[in-house]
Amino acid sequence: MKLISIVTACYNEEANVELLIRRVREVMAALPQYRYEHIFIDNHSADRTVSILKRIATTDARIRIIVNARNFGHIRSPIHALFQAQGDAIVSLVADLQDPPEMIPGLLAEWEAGAMCVLCIKRTSEEATLMFWLRKQYYRVAESLSSIETFQNFTGFGLYDQRVMQIAKSYADPYPYFRGMIAEIGLPFKKVYYDQPSRKFGITKNNWYTLYDMGMLGIINHSRVPLRLAVLAGFIGAGLAFTVALIYLVLKLCFWSTFTFGLAPMLIGVFFIASLQLVFLGILGEYVGAIYTQVQKRPYTVELERINFPLAKDAPPTLAHSYPAHADSNASIDIREPMQASYNNASALDMAGSHVSNMDVR
Repeated sequence: MKLISIVTACYNEEANVELLIRRVREVMAALPQYRYEHIFIDNHSADRTVSILKRIATTDARIRIIVNARNFGHIRSPIHALFQAQGDAIVSLVADLQDPPEMIPGLLAEWEAGAMCVLCIKRTSEEATLMFWLRKQYYRVAESLSSIETFQNFTGFGLYDQRVMQIAKSYADPYPYFRGMIAEIGLPFKKVYYDQPSRKFGITKNNWYTLYDMGMLGIINHSRVPLRLAVLAGFIGAGLAFTVALIYLVLKLCFWSTFTFGLAPMLIGVFFIASLQLVFLGILGEYVGAIYTQVQKRPYTVELERINFPLAKDAPPTLAHSYPAHADSNASIDIREPMQASYNNASALDMAGSHVSNMDVR
C-alpha cells in the first residue's frame, strides 16, 4: 500500500491546525487504498499550536510533529519538513486552509496517471485584488527574466513524487527557492487550476519583507539578467553622457556669450547617476548575499523535538541521518539528550507503532 506524506508548515496557527487535520482525515478516509502521514513543522510558535498538535498526536500516530528550536524563517523550515517525508508521494499544504485538502484525490489521480509533479495553479484568489494583481505581475517579470520556464501563480501547493524530492534534496541548497527547483528539475508535470479561498482564521504571517525576500530569491536563483542590465545601463549612461556633453559643447561654441550651463541639469544628472549606482549596487549585493549564504552551509533548522517519527532502521539508537552524504550541512540538528521522551505519553505512542525520536543529527 502506497504511503502519502502530507506536509504542513505552521507558525501561530492555533485556530487552523485542528480543522486542517479533520479535513485531511475526511479526504483520506475516502481513499482506503493509501496510507498517509501528516507532518507538521512548527516554526517556534508563540501560541497553542504545538500543544494542540501534541494532544491530537497522542491518539493519532499519523500526525507527526517537528518543533523548531527557534523561528528559522519561511523558506528553511518548510523545505526541511518536505525533505523528512518518507511517502511515495508528498503533498504540500499550508496551514491557513488556503490550499484546499479536498483537491488531494485529484492530485493523486494525476500522479497515478504518470505525472511526477502535480502543480496547483491559482486561477483566481479571494485575497485583496491589488495583492493578487501584484503577484501576477511579479510572476510575469520573473518568468521573462528567468533562464528556464517557470510556473506563474504557483505557490508550492501540489504533489511531488518521492523521486522529485530526492533530486531537490541533492541540490544541497541552504536557502532554496522550491518553486524554482521544481521548474528546473523539469520532470513531467501536470497543472491543476483552482480558485484560492481566503484565510478564514488568524492573520497572515507574510509581510512586505518576506514577500520581497521570496521575490528576489526567485529572480537571482534563476537569472543573471539583472547583472547584465547593470552593464547595459552603464554603456547607455556613458553614451548619453557623451551625447549631452557634445551638444553642450556645440551650443557653447555657437552661443559663447549667451549660453550658460546652469546648475539644475548638473544636479539632476548627479542624482540620477547616484540613484542608478545604488540600485545596481543593491542588485550586486543580493547576488553576493546569496553566495555568502551558500558558503555558510548552515542547517535548515535546529529541532527542539520531533514526535511520532519512527527511528530509521539503519541508524544507531541515538543518531539518525536523514540527508544525502554529500549534503549533510543542510540537515536539521536535534539538540535533545539521548533517549529523552518528548512528552509523558511517549510510551502510549510507542505501543501504537509510533516513536518519539531522540537526539538526531539530520
